[in-house]
Amino acid sequence: MFKRLEAAQQPARSAPVEIHVNGQPVQARAGDSVAAALFAAGMDACRDTAVNEVARGPFCMMGVCYDCLVTIDGQPNRQGCMTPVAPGMKIERQLGARKV
Repeated sequence: MFKRLEAAQQPARSAPVEIHVNGQPVQARAGDSVAAALFAAGMDACRDTAVNEVARGPFCMMGVCYDCLVTIDGQPNRQGCMTPVAPGMKIERQLGARKV
């Protein structure tokens, strides 16, 4: 569904970065947000809703909708669209109700 526009990549932002999503290694690019890296890897859902447990994915990509919440390095409720990837980052899908 989503694919990178290779011609639009700037060299400084194109360095590969390995992250782990739900325990699996995923290649991202330096400068990607977590949400963009998930989209580029073919993952369109990053959480399940608290009430109906329906899969949700990033929508606005600018920090307004909160549909991109993920657990990053053990810290829940992080906005994937506002968090840049870092080498070795561990990302997990949030399932059900958020824990506050």
